[in-house]
Amino acid sequence: MKIAVLPGDGIGKEIVAEAVRVINALNEPFELEFAEVGGAAYEAHGHPLPEPTVRLAQAADAVLFGAVGDWKYDALDSHLRPEQAILGLRSQMKLFANFRPAVCYPELIAASTLKPEIVAGLDLLLVRELTGDIYFGQPRGRRDAPDGDFRGAPEAFDTMRYSRPEIERIARVAFEAARKRQRKLTSVDKANVLATSRFWREVVSDVHASYADVALDHMYVDNAAMQLVRAPRSFDVIVTGNMFGDILSDEAAMLTGSIGMLPSASLNERAQGLYEPSHGSAPDIAGKGIANPLATILSVAMMLRHSLNRVDQAARIEGAVKSALASGVRTSDIWSEGTRRVDTSEMTDAVLAAL
Repeated sequence: MKIAVLPGDGIGKEIVAEAVRVINALNEPFELEFAEVGGAAYEAHGHPLPEPTVRLAQAADAVLFGAVGDWKYDALDSHLRPEQAILGLRSQMKLFANFRPAVCYPELIAASTLKPEIVAGLDLLLVRELTGDIYFGQPRGRRDAPDGDFRGAPEAFDTMRYSRPEIERIARVAFEAARKRQRKLTSVDKANVLATSRFWREVVSDVHASYADVALDHMYVDNAAMQLVRAPRSFDVIVTGNMFGDILSDEAAMLTGSIGMLPSASLNERAQGLYEPSHGSAPDIAGKGIANPLATILSVAMMLRHSLNRVDQAARIEGAVKSALASGVRTSDIWSEGTRRVDTSEMTDAVLAAL
């Protein structure tokens, strides 16, 4: 099976290199093919997502993605910014379902900013719709305001929109995921204000009729944000739209102690997926050897489970990460008194030793 490897920018190159070490240690007959993406692709090809990279990603069984972005590209036109690479891949590969698990490992309870009794045992899954909503909705752009109190003044606008099929398919994915866990699904929206959210709630409720064995509740996004901090263990699976999911998944990440611990999977209807850490390219620490590779390594485990049909190897990697943490080694983002601070490569060494 073919894996397209797209390291990207900043720490993306470092953490993907460590994840590739883990893939190679599995001794599986995977074919790895590398390509540039993001700022690196812009420098080499004049575009953050060159057509050969798109073709490679579409032909692969799975994509391992690092991170894109750097402050030096901030002045580029929007269609040339590195971030367009990940948005473009989501669209071109039709990756509509994003899985972001948030697990607080017992060894990392002290790394969380919340009290141990709040986060101990945390294990939730956020399912984010990934190809609709305000990030992709049309029309969008700039104009002179045609109405309102500031008619004639320059303004910018984006469009939040969802169709019934878009909501139905992400709802089914979330209900199926909940069936494999604690059979509890929370749908997050802003139905008290937004027409889009009222429609979202209606459609999710309709899909629930086919999943009577799963408990469903609805929650406004502002309340969900509060409850994630107040009582995060009250959630099992959360399903929400693109923008709300973007925000809530990063909030959930910090419950675990560091966003450097959170993997993610973005899947299409064929179970072809793009796998990446939830964090960004962090150009301020790039090249210093201090980035946490565990989110990317755990993304490899998700890739093995969801796209490559090697659940056994996924479990091996997850167990090796737990063993490495139990041995007391920590990168700087999760270090605490009584543990041993290590660099990026040494953390992977500990995972490989356990593997």
